[in-house]
Order: sequence, then structure tokens, then C-alpha cells
Amino acid sequence: MAHAYTPGLKVTEGIIIQKERRLPLEGEVVVETGSIVMAEDVVAKADLPGNVQLVNIANLLSVTPDEIEENMIKSNGDTVSKDEIIASTKGLFGLFKSHARSPIDGVIESISDVTGQVILREPPIPVEVKAYLDGKVIETKPNEGVTVETYGTYIQGIFGVGGETIGNLAIVVNAPNEILKSEDIRPEHKNKILVGGSLVSNETIMKAVEIGVKGLIAGGIDDGDLRKLLGYELGVAITGSEELGITLVITEGFGTIAMAERTFAILKSREGMKSSINGATQIRAGVVRPEVLIPYDSQGEDIQDDNSAGTLEIGSPVRVIREPYFGKLGRVIKLPIELQKLETEAEVRVLQVELEDGLFTTLPRANVETIEES
Repeated sequence: MAHAYTPGLKVTEGIIIQKERRLPLEGEVVVETGSIVMAEDVVAKADLPGNVQLVNIANLLSVTPDEIEENMIKSNGDTVSKDEIIASTKGLFGLFKSHARSPIDGVIESISDVTGQVILREPPIPVEVKAYLDGKVIETKPNEGVTVETYGTYIQGIFGVGGETIGNLAIVVNAPNEILKSEDIRPEHKNKILVGGSLVSNETIMKAVEIGVKGLIAGGIDDGDLRKLLGYELGVAITGSEELGITLVITEGFGTIAMAERTFAILKSREGMKSSINGATQIRAGVVRPEVLIPYDSQGEDIQDDNSAGTLEIGSPVRVIREPYFGKLGRVIKLPIELQKLETEAEVRVLQVELEDGLFTTLPRANVETIEES
């Protein structure tokens, strides 16, 4: 059978999911291999070194650098509080003293009689890595992190903002082409992850933040609303570190685009289940996709197909990623071998697609991405 390779997204009802949970620097792993963990459980922790502050003691006391040692009240390694006196001159007959105070709570790390400066370090910043999904720890790396495994639904999106969050899934629209409106979001949706349809607006997102919704999953978003939400124009960068009070996962693209029926049906069948989502996206080399993970209560069989990732065959489901059919779904009906000339006079390989609305069209293969189904 004719086949080709093209970028694709995973939309999988049941699959074995493994997630590596690593610390940004060496620390302590607090679980053991074989442990059953909940998504909210801390699996590893570390302390990031605190920020450094320089205090020019020589200037503050009007002394030379080699004189600061004799004027220091505190020594290397001493703990200090904000506004505490750390150095002082003797003054004249005990009067007219000059003082140098600590600008922070921290520790004296260094006293230099060359520069006349004291280095203060703020308290360490604790870092905790959580499991992110309910599952079993299948591997531990001492001082680094763990790998957590579970079985469940796994869906990749096109774009997202906001980091990892956890909540129960709630469907708030009746159909995948329905727009999620602000009035659809109610107080009982607090701490939940909501599934919309074809579009989510900035007004709706703000209402969700006000209510305390953990995350939103929808088919599309307008770029203007995204700009309002972030407060700046998003360039080619990694998302996921935004502090918006909510995580957003877009499954189809920009504009009013109905969520794929299969994606909506899978999410609807998982309503009420505990879910983990992450809006982190990177569209350059080392692609990172936003994701939705819904662990099952019991282990099932991995039903993903074998080695089919990115494979185009007759009957493969695809999404068009270029105009004029941007966002439309369809299935491959033919994969011509010969090159065809475009309006630009470039010769490329093409494929013929039957779109969901029944329209038949011929497109460059680079204009589609596969949707992995299992």
C-alpha cells in the first residue's frame, strides 16, 4: 500500500503513558520504585540557591576596603535579617557612628577586603516536582527524578499556554462546533478542567479565571484574544511558564474551528474523571505539544497501533494545516507517486483528501498532518 510520512498528533483512547519527572538540579527523590502515586504527590524536591545581593560596606561606612574587616559586626556564614546592622564604625567617643544594614534576610557568603563589598545570599528557594498523573513509579534516578507510568487517554493539542494542572473533566457544551460562552461557566466549575467546542474567547477565559477553573480545552482561539490574554504578541518561543491562573489547550488551531468529533467524543466519555493537562508548546526543533492525560482507574491493554506514527496511508485521518481549508479534517483517498506542479510552479508530492463535508481536494503533503487514532 502507498504510504508517506508527515507530522502528526496523537488522539488515543487507551495507551500506556510514561512521564519522566526530573529536578532542575540535584536534590532528593522521596518515592521508591514500585510506589503508587497520585498526581498531586511530591516525588522529588531540591533547594535552588537564593539570589545574591552585594553591599558596598566601604562606601556606606566611608572607609577603605582593607578596613572593613575590623568594622564588621557579622562574620562569614552568619545569618542576618533585613535591616539588621552588619557593620559599624567606632565613631568619635562612641558618637557619630556610621552603620551598614542588610537589605535582605539571608546569609553572609563573602567579605572582601579588596573590593570593600559583602556578598549576601537570600534563603534557598524550595523546588518540588509532583507526579503530574496518577500511576506507578517504574524507575527512580537518585538525586534526579523518577518515571511515572499509567494507562489512560492521551490527546495532543495544536497550541497551549499555562503550565501543568490537575482537575476533574467537565463538558460544558453539547457539540464540538458549539462556542464556549462566558455564561456557560458556573460556580460549580471551580477547580475543574472544562471542555468547550469550537472557540474560546478572552471574555470566557477571564470568567473562568474569576470562577477558579483549572483549565480549558477548546478547538480554537482568535489570535487577538490570545494577545489580550498574554498582554503581548507571542513569537516563536516555548509557552507553558505563563502565570495566568489557568491552563489553555487548543486542539485544532486559531480561529473558530470545531473540535474534531472523535476528540470531543473521547473527552465526553471521560467526563468527571481526574485529568492532567499541560499547555507547554514549542513549534521549533524539539517540538513540544500541549497535552491532555486522563488515567484510568485500572490498567488496560495498550491499544495504540504499531509504528504508525506519522505514516500517511489510504484512509489515514488528517487535518489540513494551510489555507484555504485550514483546520478541516478528512481522510486520504489517494497518494499519487508523481510530482505535481503548484501555482507557484514548484513541483511537489500531493495527496487527495475527502474532507468531512464531502468535498474532494488535492493538497501538497506538507499541508496536512496525521491524526493518530487508536
